[in-house]
Amino acid sequence: MSLTPRKDLLDIASLTNEEIEFVLANAVPFKDLFKRSVKKVPTLKGQTVLTLFYEPSTRTRSSFEVAANRLSADVTHFDIESSSVVKGESVLDTVETLESMRVDYIVVRHKQSGIPSLIAKNTRASVINAGDGWHAHPTQALLDAFTLREKFKDLRGARALIVGDIQHSRVARSTSLIFRRLGMHVAYLAPGSIMPRETPEDVKLFGNWTDALDWKPDVVYLLRVQSERMDEPFFPSAAEYHKNYGLTDARVEILKERGLWLMHPGPVNRGVEITDRGMNYEKSLINQQVENGIAVRMSVLYWLKPGAV
Repeated sequence: MSLTPRKDLLDIASLTNEEIEFVLANAVPFKDLFKRSVKKVPTLKGQTVLTLFYEPSTRTRSSFEVAANRLSADVTHFDIESSSVVKGESVLDTVETLESMRVDYIVVRHKQSGIPSLIAKNTRASVINAGDGWHAHPTQALLDAFTLREKFKDLRGARALIVGDIQHSRVARSTSLIFRRLGMHVAYLAPGSIMPRETPEDVKLFGNWTDALDWKPDVVYLLRVQSERMDEPFFPSAAEYHKNYGLTDARVEILKERGLWLMHPGPVNRGVEITDRGMNYEKSLINQQVENGIAVRMSVLYWLKPGAV
């Protein structure tokens, strides 16, 4: 597969179908490494990967760090809390500092949409967007697609029901887009208060579980309620949300009867989006998503390496 070299990964929308396929295909051999006693390859030996997270993160940051380590890269974390950022240093000032360090990759998470793109325009390093505001989370979308590819020989025609806080979710935007790019049908289920006013024309909208399940999805994808991005309450209480939109034990039984797959980007709010019983559901792909995240991020780092394509 012949691809034009790319410096950064900022969103799914800017990727070609060939680039998506390249990342997904190369994640397969990287995942095979996990079965070996030695789980490292020298692909990025001598390269430096720096994580720059302006928002708290455990899963995504750890996943990138493990991925980079398994490619033999040197990994460092820029500690925002103890840096000059807390003294008022701007993003571009920080980038200028990082430029002098000659890092090869910068993995960025920021609460403001567009910051990874701004950084990418002002550094020679490859920039990977690890989540910016409500905008995009491309590696989450890629790992979600990879996870479903392991379960479906062909994703074309498969149906995914994305449930929850669509309005504030960069995951919903990125994952729904890549699913549709791969030929899937997508629907949203959410309270009206957290359903975006503008949604893609080819995405169906539902306001209750009964109608949504009548649509006959193959996959139910639960979203985390983004309380930290809400300036005001968008529903009466967590208990009320769970009753009407969460995966209750009764709804777990429906999923079980119909053999539906279950996904969630994590971290999970137990008792809000899902119950303990739901977490133990036999067709849950949540743990596979975590494992696949490492393989997909290894593939992304390899893809952006100069000379890889």
